[in-house]
Amino acid sequence: MLITGGAGFVGSALSRRLVKDGYDVAVMDVLHPQVHSGSQPIDLPPSVRLFTGDVTHAPDIDAVLRLFRPTQIVHLAAETGTGQSLAEATRHGSVNVVGTTQLLDALTRSGLVPEQLVVASSRAVYGEGAWQCATQAFYPRPRSHAQLSAGIWDPQGPSGESAAPLPSSADRTEPRPTNIYAATKLAQEHMLAAWTAAHDTNLSVLRLQNVFGPGQSLTNSYTGIVALFARLARDHQTLEVYEDGRIIRDFVFIDDVADALLAAVKKPATESRCVDIGSGTGTTIHELARMIAANCGAPEPKVVSKFRDGDVRAASCSIDAAQDDLLWRPNWTLDDGVKALLEWIGTQSVEVR
Repeated sequence: MLITGGAGFVGSALSRRLVKDGYDVAVMDVLHPQVHSGSQPIDLPPSVRLFTGDVTHAPDIDAVLRLFRPTQIVHLAAETGTGQSLAEATRHGSVNVVGTTQLLDALTRSGLVPEQLVVASSRAVYGEGAWQCATQAFYPRPRSHAQLSAGIWDPQGPSGESAAPLPSSADRTEPRPTNIYAATKLAQEHMLAAWTAAHDTNLSVLRLQNVFGPGQSLTNSYTGIVALFARLARDHQTLEVYEDGRIIRDFVFIDDVADALLAAVKKPATESRCVDIGSGTGTTIHELARMIAANCGAPEPKVVSKFRDGDVRAASCSIDAAQDDLLWRPNWTLDDGVKALLEWIGTQSVEVR
């Protein structure tokens, strides 16, 4: 089993499960300083072989495949961050798109066709997703900078009427990316689907919602809103909630995500499959902030009119397909996950501001 980007947050959690289940695991990771600070050591089981290398650099991948011949590959190597991708589009395109093509070309050069490729995609591929107004379901246009500056937060129906978001589902929601990161993740899916079909092998695409929990980088400003709020609330700072506080996200705990990836490995696809991995419940950012603040005894969160270009208004998903195809379901509630994250942050020596 080879995991690209496997020394990171999700990869480390998956590696522990794979080793426990008896898999021979190797990890390839560039150990980018944005993710791997000196104060946060690599957390991999002793039996895991770690190859330091860059997926965008063909000789690095060739070297790994000469030394290790995996029967399955879990492709996690990626640049993340929706807002960051708008300012660093080349970096995201290089790692997410070119890094994937380099991996596929290296497999071709080595004559290796794995039994399955598993890719961690993102809920970001849906963009704003589908919304429902009184008369129909529709796909709103991406929210413009001018619209957000005017404080118009919710997409409106075709005739300007109010609407509500629908949970995304891979079998019925069209992907419509609204930022560079999302576009590169969708490109990953398409390229892997084309390659696996041409080589008569299998592909599992897991579109992850907002992953959080112990093991997240605490020095990476793009690590996620849950960790950011947790760090600030522990310092008894007032949490700022963007827009009107009613942004919706589906927060899924790291253990549940690792279990889903493990399920995909243990039950390989018989044909290309794509499933959504989340809690199955949408939570507003204001609700999240209040929960974290209450756990820390921090001040009441403050709703501000700030916003981030490229962010979507609402993102949640149906997990029915994952439950049926992977025989998986989430076990962690948001409250329990937040408490576990806060407890873990309290054990870390790094001081983060």
